[in-house]
Amino acid sequence: MQLFWQLISRILVKPDWFQNVTPSSLRADLFAGMTGATLVLPQGVAFAAIAGLPPEYGFYTAMITPIVAAFFGSSWHAVSGPTTAISALVFGALAGSFTPGSTEFIEAAIILTLLVGVFQLVLGLARLGGLVDFVSHSVMTGFVTGAALLIGLSQLRHALGVDLPRPEHLVEFVKGLALSLPEVNPASVSIAAIALGVGYAIKKWKPLAPNYLIALAVATGASLLLFEQGSVKTIGAIDSVIPYFGIPQLSFGTLRELSSAAFAIAMVGLLEAMSIARAISMKSGQMVDGNKEFIGQGMSNAVGSFFQCYPGSASFTRSGVNFDAGAKTPLSAVFAAAFLFLILLLVAPWFAYVPIPAMAGVILLVAWRLIDFKEIRHILTTSSSETAIAAVTFLSAMLIDLEFAIYSGVFLSLALFLNKTSKPFLGVGAPDPSTPQHMFRNAAQFDLDECPQIVISRLDGPLYFGSVEFLRRQLRRIEHERADQKHMIFIAKGIGEIDMPGADLLIEEAERRHRRGGSFHLQTRTPRLLSKLARFKVMKELTKEHIHLSKGDAIAQVTTEVDHGICRNCKLRIFRECAGLPNSTDQTDIA
Repeated sequence: MQLFWQLISRILVKPDWFQNVTPSSLRADLFAGMTGATLVLPQGVAFAAIAGLPPEYGFYTAMITPIVAAFFGSSWHAVSGPTTAISALVFGALAGSFTPGSTEFIEAAIILTLLVGVFQLVLGLARLGGLVDFVSHSVMTGFVTGAALLIGLSQLRHALGVDLPRPEHLVEFVKGLALSLPEVNPASVSIAAIALGVGYAIKKWKPLAPNYLIALAVATGASLLLFEQGSVKTIGAIDSVIPYFGIPQLSFGTLRELSSAAFAIAMVGLLEAMSIARAISMKSGQMVDGNKEFIGQGMSNAVGSFFQCYPGSASFTRSGVNFDAGAKTPLSAVFAAAFLFLILLLVAPWFAYVPIPAMAGVILLVAWRLIDFKEIRHILTTSSSETAIAAVTFLSAMLIDLEFAIYSGVFLSLALFLNKTSKPFLGVGAPDPSTPQHMFRNAAQFDLDECPQIVISRLDGPLYFGSVEFLRRQLRRIEHERADQKHMIFIAKGIGEIDMPGADLLIEEAERRHRRGGSFHLQTRTPRLLSKLARFKVMKELTKEHIHLSKGDAIAQVTTEVDHGICRNCKLRIFRECAGLPNSTDQTDIA
C-alpha cells in the first residue's frame, strides 16, 4: 500500500511552472494558443485520415491530450496531440484486422490509446526516462522517412481519384498505380495540386501563417467554383466536435492482439516527445525531466482514451510554432485546445464541403516536410553504423510494416552499441622520456621501452559481463607476448562501469599471475569504483597491498617484488624507483 501511494504522489506532483504564471505570461500564452489553434485545425482532420479515423477523433485528440500533458509532463513548450508518425502506426496496427472508419476500428483505436498510456506510465514510474538515450536518432530518421513515404503513397488514391491497393503491399501498389493511370480523375488531380501548391507557397513566403488551413480553404473554394458538385468526394458532415466520456470496451483477446503494437507506438511516442522537449529546452534553457515527461505522455494517452482520443505525442510542428509564438508556460497548450473548441463550433459544418483530394494534397505536403533530407545526408556522410541503422529501419517500414521497423531499428542500434562496449581498449603503457614529466603513453604507438618484468596496462571502457570474454582474450594475449613480464599493474582509471563478472575477471587474473610467480596490482582513485570493488570482494582477494590510488604507489610496491637479479643486469632503468635497485647508476633514466 505504501508503494502505491508513493507512485500516486509521483504522478500528482505539483507542476513546476505554476510559479511562472504572471499577467505577462498569460498574455503571451493566449497569443501562442490562438496561433496553435489555427495550425491544429486542419492537422486534426489530416492526421485522423492518416490513422483511418473520422475527423472528429483528430479533434478530440487535439483538445484532450495537450491539456493532460500540460499538467503532468515536464516540458513547458512541447505541445501534444495527434502526430503523423503515430497516426500512421495506428493505421498500420489496426487496418489488417478492422475496416478503417468502422465502429470496430474506432473501438480498437481507443483501446490502443489506453494500452499506450499504460505502457508509458509504467516506464515513467519505473524511472526509465533515460531509456530513449539508448535508441539511436537514426532509428527515428529511418522510421519517419519510411512512414512519410507510406503516408504520401496512401494519399495518391485520393489525389488521383482512383482505387489503389494499400502501399504497405508495395509491389501490388506499383502495379495497381500503373494500371489505374488511364482512369485518373482530372478534377481530383487539380484540387490536390492546388492544395499542395498553395500550402507550399504559404509556408515558403509566410512561415508563421496557417498554411494548411489556407490551402484547404483555397482548394475548397476552387472545387466549388470550377467543378460540378459530386465530381469529387468530400469529407462530409462531422458528427460532433465535443469530446465525451466513455469507458473503453476491453476484452482479453483485443488486449493481447494489440499489446505488441501498443508498445511500439508507446516507444515512438516517447522518442518523439523527448526529442522535441530536449530540442526546445536547448533554446529555452529549461531542464527537462525524462521520467516526468514519460508520465505526462502516459497520462495524456490513458486519460484521453476515456474521451475518445487515439494515441498522441508531442508534435514537432505545433511545439516549434508554440515556442516561436512566445509561449511561456504549458497554459499555451491549454488555451490552444480551448480556442480550437470554439473555432470548431463555428466552422465544423463547413468541413462537409472540403474535398477529399484537397485533404490529400495537404497530407502529401505534410509527408514531404517530414523527410529530413539534411539529416539523411549527415548520416550517410559521417557514420556507416548509423547509416545501417537508418537503412534497416527505413527498408523494414517500406517492405514489412512500421511496427516491425521500430523493433528492428532499436534492436540493431542496441546490438551495435553493445558490440562497441563489449570491445573496450586495453593498452600497454610506459613512461616517455621525451616529455617533461615522463608521461605514460601507449608503448607500441610511441615505440617506448618497457620494464622487462612489469607490464602496465590501462583499460578504457566498461568492465562488465559483455566485455569480459574480450578482455580475457586480451589479457591472455599480453601474457603470451610478454611472458617474462610476470608482474602487472592494471590501471582502472578509464573504467566507466564494473559488475560482478568483471570483478571476477580481476580476481582470476591476479590468481593466474600469482601462480606464475608474479603479482597483480590494481590502481584506481575513483571512490565509486573502490566501493564496488569492496562489494564484489576484489579488495579482500587482492588485499590492500595490491590496490593503489596512484601509479607511483603501485610502481613503488611492485619494484620491491621483482627479481633483483634481473634488475642487476638491466640497462633500461625506466622508473624513478630503479635508482635504488642493485647496480643502478647516476645515468639512470628517471620517469
